[in-house]
Amino acid sequence: MSEPASISTSIAGRYATAVYEIASDGKAIKALETDLDALQGALADSEDFRALIHSPIYSREEQGAAIAALSKKMKLSDTLANTLALMAQNRRLFVLPQLVATLRDIIAAEKGEVTADVVSAKALTKTQADKLAKSLKASTGKTVTLNATVDESLIGGLIVKVGSRMIDTSIRSKLNSLQNAMKEVG
Repeated sequence: MSEPASISTSIAGRYATAVYEIASDGKAIKALETDLDALQGALADSEDFRALIHSPIYSREEQGAAIAALSKKMKLSDTLANTLALMAQNRRLFVLPQLVATLRDIIAAEKGEVTADVVSAKALTKTQADKLAKSLKASTGKTVTLNATVDESLIGGLIVKVGSRMIDTSIRSKLNSLQNAMKEVG
C-alpha cells in the first residue's frame, strides 16, 4: 500500500471508529447507515462534491460552510454532521470515501455480515443474485451482501471477491490461461 493511501486509511479508521462508537452508544446505527447511503450517493453523483472534498483551493471556512449546508440538506444525523464539520476544520475531508467504506465494514462486521464484490458479463437476475448469495453464505458462514457490477469484457462468467478471497470463473481469464499455456508449449 502506498504511503498516502495508508495515511488516508489510518485517518479514516480513527474517525470511523469514533463515529461508530458514538452512534452505537446512542443506539443510532440505523440512522448512521441511512447517512452513509446519502453520502455514498452524493460522492457517486456529484462532481462538485468530490471537488470540494479533494481540492486544496477551498479554505477551511468554505469547506465547513459547504459541509454544514450539505449536512442540513441531506438531513444527516448530528453525529455525522458534526464529524464532517470537524473533518473540514482539520482539512481531512479528502478521507471521506475511505470513511464511508470503513464505517460500512465496521457495521457489517458487527452484524456478522460480509460484502461480496461481484463482477459479471451481464447483469445478474434476482434469482441468480439470491442463489449466489446463498452459496456464499454457505461457504463463509456469514450473511452476504452483493455489490454487483457489470463488465462486458469478461465475455461470460463471474469474478467474486469476498474479503481477501477471489474466485475468477470468467471466460476472459480462461482464455488468457489457455493463451499462456499455448505460449509455453510452442
